[in-house]
Amino acid sequence: MTNLKGAERAIYVQDMFGRIAHRYDMMNRLMTAGQDIAWRRKVIRIAEIPKNSVLLDLGAGTGDLAFEATIQNPDCKPVAADFTLTMMRIGQHKPGYEKIYWNGADALYLPYPKDTFDTVVSGFLLRNVVDIKQSLEEQYRVLKRGGKLVALDTSRVRKSILRPLIHFYMHRVIPFLGKFLTGEQDAYVYLPESSDAFLFAEELAALLVKVGFREVGFQRLMFGAVSIHWGVK
Repeated sequence: MTNLKGAERAIYVQDMFGRIAHRYDMMNRLMTAGQDIAWRRKVIRIAEIPKNSVLLDLGAGTGDLAFEATIQNPDCKPVAADFTLTMMRIGQHKPGYEKIYWNGADALYLPYPKDTFDTVVSGFLLRNVVDIKQSLEEQYRVLKRGGKLVALDTSRVRKSILRPLIHFYMHRVIPFLGKFLTGEQDAYVYLPESSDAFLFAEELAALLVKVGFREVGFQRLMFGAVSIHWGVK
């Protein structure tokens, strides 16, 4: 599945997330033992969202980051954007959905003018796009000068004594849980495969610098299998 390229991969990813949308939040809680809730809270804290600002939650899915932004910063104006409309429809049934603007959007071709947003956040978006650099360039373009990007995503795990355990969990346990609870094993085979094919944390940080971001940094989580990245335009 991760060997798919270009439009073929984009179509696969869009279809896959549409099929698992109804159990997506539950599986995230289960796979991370609930840690993903704390990770998203940390993303919004790191974002340091200005008062009365406009925030883009890109690849929003069911809108978890946008919802968290409204909790930590009630006066912000969050936009949740995703190209899987089924995921956003699930989010629009959550309490407080009316505080969020919901848009269908492709992360490689954002339908917004340059310098639109004060903050851009994402959760597990970048490993799914077919061109990471282009997506980051688009996020840079729509950010205002001085605006901040914060991205939560998986990272490739370097060799360590924990790596075999992480590999077993991701390649054995997660697909089993996915099949048992959603009936969609393929989607949860794709998840570890896409993580294995993704960048090391240092590589993603270097790419942020190459795109033009400054004050770039990252924090590893979950024994290095997940990281939060940030940068300022």
